[in-house]
Amino acid sequence: MHTVRTMTIADYDAVIDLMKQTPGVSFRDADSRESTARYLQRNPGLSFVCQVDRQVVGCIMSGHDGRRGYLQHLVVLPTHRRKGIANALVESCLSELERLGILKSHIDVFKTNALASSYWESQGWKLRSDIHRYSLVRSGGENA
Repeated sequence: MHTVRTMTIADYDAVIDLMKQTPGVSFRDADSRESTARYLQRNPGLSFVCQVDRQVVGCIMSGHDGRRGYLQHLVVLPTHRRKGIANALVESCLSELERLGILKSHIDVFKTNALASSYWESQGWKLRSDIHRYSLVRSGGENA
């Protein structure tokens, strides 16, 4: 049986371990403990972990800009996939975002991550072809 609960900074090490173990998921400077703490503080109650027997086996982070929600870092250990954990994590985020009046959400997926793309498409998420995402890193950060 799995349990989904709100993520706290105390979950940081377990979440980063999950990310580092998962092909197709990046770990960057922006994923530092300090940055993660700021993100969780700015978006309280919108990120979640899943535990089985007190072990963190899945996670997802989300936030919003007041209009749109943004989901990030959905990760479930391979040994715990196909048990409804990813869906429960996503639903936790979307429900909390909806409670805040946020009805449309986005997720970025690396083009090389076919498994993630397949998951999101199977859940009814639509690949956008009408926009390009541009990024800028300031202050010399390589992987912010």
